[in-house]
Amino acid sequence: MKDNIFLCHNCPMTRTMASIGSKWKPIIIYSIGLNTRRFGEIFARIEIISKKVLASQLKELVEDEILSRREYNDRLKHVDYTLTEKGVELLKILNQLTLWNAKFNENTI
Repeated sequence: MKDNIFLCHNCPMTRTMASIGSKWKPIIIYSIGLNTRRFGEIFARIEIISKKVLASQLKELVEDEILSRREYNDRLKHVDYTLTEKGVELLKILNQLTLWNAKFNENTI
C-alpha cells in the first residue's frame, strides 16, 4: 500500500506497518511461504478470507514488491504468486514471530 502519508513519514515502524499492517497480509505471506502458489491454493489455505479481500491484498503485496505475480496465458489462464527476495526476508521475521508466540502462549494452535 503505497500511501504518500506513510512513505514520507520518518518513522520506520510506521512505514513497515503501511506495507504489512493489515489483518491478512502476514497470513498471506506465511501461507505462500517459499512456494509458488495460485490464487485458489492461497484461498483454500486461509479459508476464512473473502476472494475480494484476498485479491486486494495480493495486489498490494505485489505493488510493495513483497510478492511477484506471474500470469500464464496457456489453454487455462492462471496466475502464480511467489515471494520476492524482500518477501523471503519478511517471511523469516514472521517465522520468528510464530516461534515467539509458541514460547509465550499456552493456547498456540
